[in-house]
Amino acid sequence: MKRRTLADALATARHLLTRPPDLSSPACLDRPVWHALTGRQGALAVGNRQALRYRTTVTPFGACAGTGDGDLRALADLLAPGEEVWLVEKAGYPAPPGLEYVSTAECLQMVATHMTGGDCDFSFSVLGEDDAAEMRALAALARPGPFLAESWRLGGFVGLRAAGRLVAMAGERMKPGHFTEISGVCTHPDHRGRGYAGFLMRAVARRILERGETPFLHTYTDNISAIALYRSLGFAAHQVVTASVLRKP
Repeated sequence: MKRRTLADALATARHLLTRPPDLSSPACLDRPVWHALTGRQGALAVGNRQALRYRTTVTPFGACAGTGDGDLRALADLLAPGEEVWLVEKAGYPAPPGLEYVSTAECLQMVATHMTGGDCDFSFSVLGEDDAAEMRALAALARPGPFLAESWRLGGFVGLRAAGRLVAMAGERMKPGHFTEISGVCTHPDHRGRGYAGFLMRAVARRILERGETPFLHTYTDNISAIALYRSLGFAAHQVVTASVLRKP
């Protein structure tokens, strides 16, 4: 009986530690990957109650339930040799046994409750599976961050075309609680300087706000020009988080 009581207590403690305190609370953003995969994006998750990652064809992000040895090993078990997993956490944790750190960087997490400015008015289209090849080709050229064969499944992507060719896009990625991340923002090098990125970010953010959610994003803390752009759109600094890449040898 005592053993069962202890097991129940540990299960309750784990539940309290891993669930977001409130779907609308900014605390969801302390562990955006975990709260996204245990919530709205569960259909894209691979793993168990100790560790989860997005499907390998969607995006490389993952997270542990906690920092216990079992949780850390569970994350390592989700990777095949040579694979990487990306982490985003307010408080980092040690590399799981069997994984090695490739890189670590500080990112500024920014949120918006409304959009500002917006004089440009371009005609954009909603992007989906039929546009996947073009989206990946643009991302490979413009390098907005990890964009894989099925990243389009994260949803919310919109794009601008010139002479029938996709030249700019923006979309959504992590969806923890009532928050939705803007990501995949990129413009073809030949079409930069025309306000496409800001316009598409406003379009994506407004669609998020219309759903009753709060848009947020990540940028490196030393990317001064990007931070200035995001502030001009209506985003404000929320907190600094650690972005890490781990690899299984």
